[in-house]
Amino acid sequence: MADESDVHVASDSSAGKWILLALAVLYVAGSLYFIFDLRGRIDKMSKDQAASSMQIADLSKRMQSAEADDETLAQQVGMTKKEMATRSAGLLREQRAAEARLAEQQKQQISAVSGEVAGVKSDVGGVKTDVASTKADLEATKAKLQSTIGDLGVQSGLIANTRGDLEVLKHKGDRNYYEFTLIKGAKPQPVSTVALQLKKTDMKKGKFTLNVTSDDKTIEKKDRNVSEPIQFYSGRDRMLYELVVWTVDKNKATGYLSTPKGAPTPVTATQ
Repeated sequence: MADESDVHVASDSSAGKWILLALAVLYVAGSLYFIFDLRGRIDKMSKDQAASSMQIADLSKRMQSAEADDETLAQQVGMTKKEMATRSAGLLREQRAAEARLAEQQKQQISAVSGEVAGVKSDVGGVKTDVASTKADLEATKAKLQSTIGDLGVQSGLIANTRGDLEVLKHKGDRNYYEFTLIKGAKPQPVSTVALQLKKTDMKKGKFTLNVTSDDKTIEKKDRNVSEPIQFYSGRDRMLYELVVWTVDKNKATGYLSTPKGAPTPVTATQ
């Protein structure tokens, strides 16, 4: 029962890592889009600032023209130079106040946008760290996988001892993989294009006996060990199939069947 618990823990851990990896990729993509959008906003603000500067310059020209007009008008209506100076000083104060307000508003907007960009960069950096950690865990899992000789004396591929190991093998894409759980005494259970039937289990010794039905022939695999590659040939082209049982209970066995990429696959098979 402890082995079965380890299998479920490894499965949850591996599935969690792959889910974290997928979520991390989606988050990074969204963050990059957000950064590009913020840059566009900063560019627009810069253009608005340039346009405002042009407006201020135009206002200065108009003020100079107005001063000349006012002087002419003052002469016509008898306005004194002191009154003209007072009016000009007021206009200048208004201009400077407008420039100060505009500069302060733009400064605040740029600071806010810069803060948002910095926050996004920080989040992206954290996600990159999580992705790197997940990749490191996957590489460590691959390093634990073993290759050995099967019961037919043929060199086996990498062997998965847990469901987590099996997920790594599936992502390698070298072969087809089908998980199974066999109940002792039950009818033959279809797995891929063959059928498996559990006949006997010995939980203390980690041994089991099962029948493999392939090409209308039944082969007994007697007193096999947990994590031992069990091999047999199937199909018209005599392709090498391989199954591994990683847990044995009092009344059931759990493992997977591995077939070559070119092997026939059932229409409703779940790999």
